[in-house]
Amino acid sequence: MSRFFLLLTFHVIFDLTFSITFHLPVNLRKCLREEIHKDVLVTGEYEVSEQPNAKTHLKITDSSGHILYSKEDASKGKFAFTTEDYDMFEVCFESKSPLGTGRVPDQLVNLDMKHGVEAKNYEEIAKVEKLKPLEVELRRLEDLSESIVNDFAYMKKREEEMRDTNESTNIRVLYFSIFSMCCLIGLATWQVFYLRRFFKAKKLIE
Repeated sequence: MSRFFLLLTFHVIFDLTFSITFHLPVNLRKCLREEIHKDVLVTGEYEVSEQPNAKTHLKITDSSGHILYSKEDASKGKFAFTTEDYDMFEVCFESKSPLGTGRVPDQLVNLDMKHGVEAKNYEEIAKVEKLKPLEVELRRLEDLSESIVNDFAYMKKREEEMRDTNESTNIRVLYFSIFSMCCLIGLATWQVFYLRRFFKAKKLIE
């Protein structure tokens, strides 16, 4: 049981931390997407290598297109926001240059994002609330446990929604099958009576 809890804790911490490094060609746009729960603090740090003839724009939006963070000529900095709803969030870096593609070297982008427990600054919390190191660690474990419980609750909710969807689909398929069978039986019955009248009209049968 303890081993399972450690693996689960590691998995949750890994999901709460997102770090990536990639090359950004000139006059192109690259975006990263991540699903985050409601009322979750998200923080991030970014650093873009400088190029004399290129500027990089950073924009963070939700699925509705609302801008949560925007920075023109972004080279190095931090950002933070709190999610208002469970949504898909998009982080986009766009490099612009008056020179053509291939004439300016690619820029190197480093992005480090954290959300939930990992995004909180427990050192500042300890200073403000005058907490001891053990109390800070207990606070962190409490927040982590709450995050795990919320994840389980969300997974249970999604499982219930998927089960309801499957049951609804099965019922619709059943009704459609019954309707199709009734149509086929009705069509076959009409065809038999029609052919019977036709053959009687041609005096082929009595």
